[in-house]
Amino acid sequence: MMVTKSVPDTLQIREEGDILWIGLNRPDKRNAFNDALILGIETVFENIPSHIRCAIIYGIGKHFSAGLDLSELKERDAVQGIFHSRMWHRVLEKVQYGSVPVVAVLHGAVVGGGLELAAACHIRVADKSTFYALPEGQRGIFVGGGAAVRLPKLIGMARMTDMMLTGRVYHAEEGERIGLAQYLVDEGQGLEKGKELALKIASNAGMTNYALTHVLPRIADSGQTEGLLLESMMAAIAQSAPDAKQRLKDFLEGRAKKVGE
Repeated sequence: MMVTKSVPDTLQIREEGDILWIGLNRPDKRNAFNDALILGIETVFENIPSHIRCAIIYGIGKHFSAGLDLSELKERDAVQGIFHSRMWHRVLEKVQYGSVPVVAVLHGAVVGGGLELAAACHIRVADKSTFYALPEGQRGIFVGGGAAVRLPKLIGMARMTDMMLTGRVYHAEEGERIGLAQYLVDEGQGLEKGKELALKIASNAGMTNYALTHVLPRIADSGQTEGLLLESMMAAIAQSAPDAKQRLKDFLEGRAKKVGE
């Protein structure tokens, strides 16, 4: 079982088979982040049990997360500000490059730091109550939790610039259209869809999931020559795994479903 004694009560953690559910639990604060909450996420991702194959992050209450808890924002000099931002970077790297794929189930506010957490996840499911914003531009500050790197890869630099310059809010349908979420479901159906996807992900070969969550992003960040070499190496490693060999045998002998079945 997972070690939870160091996880704050602002997170709800439970296991369901090989799925780990991680609930942001500050509903009275719209699940806004204080340092304890973000460091609690780090503790969770440092202690994921070996039998877990996928994680689901969701918000308890009416919102996924409204971003930083500004009521707890401390005055910092430039050096302290850098260290605080780098702490967020460290934690969200453990989400993006942890031991399991992560599905974010979004509803209500996905704002500021909440959007930064969602962008670090691998699959995003939004219900129709979801809205996205980066209000830092109107508050005289700048993003510091990885949005400047991850968001342009999802929606393009021009759209992120617009969000920060003008305070533009994207609602669920247009957010799915521009790439902030891969799935859009009716209000209240996000957790069900998230679980459906997590079960599919958990059934994949472990090496394939590792390749998609750890290697593919680095290929995308590489030059063409280096990226193609990394692809060849990963393809060779993946197909040599015993699990891959058995899955191919099952397909060839008619025991596996064909695409579309």
